[in-house]
Amino acid sequence: MAIRKELTLVLENKPGAAARVFKGLADDRINIVAMQLEHTGLLRLVVDNPLHAAELMRERKIKVDQRDVLYTVMPNDPGALGRAARLLAEAGVNVEYLYATAVEGHAMAAVVIGVPDPMKASAAAGI
Repeated sequence: MAIRKELTLVLENKPGAAARVFKGLADDRINIVAMQLEHTGLLRLVVDNPLHAAELMRERKIKVDQRDVLYTVMPNDPGALGRAARLLAEAGVNVEYLYATAVEGHAMAAVVIGVPDPMKASAAAGI
């Protein structure tokens, strides 16, 4: 597991709000690696250049918070996520939230895991 910087934004729950953020990132050649958008407007992003992305959002008057998260790629097969969760649980790590994606028929899935202390969690779980 790698430790990556996650950006959290709160968008208006209106048509086009997310599209404007995505276009702004694309215009500055920032690639979205992982994302989660909730109905409340909470948008979590892992991008390839978080420092630049955060500054871009601030320039556009969008409040952005940053935190470290665990980011990993694991087999896209039954039980893989359960095995990772069990490793974290056995290390005493509480999972605050998790989001993942996979392409059906492809061998690997990407997973983002929010935990209180990513460095400790990564070391304790041995992953």
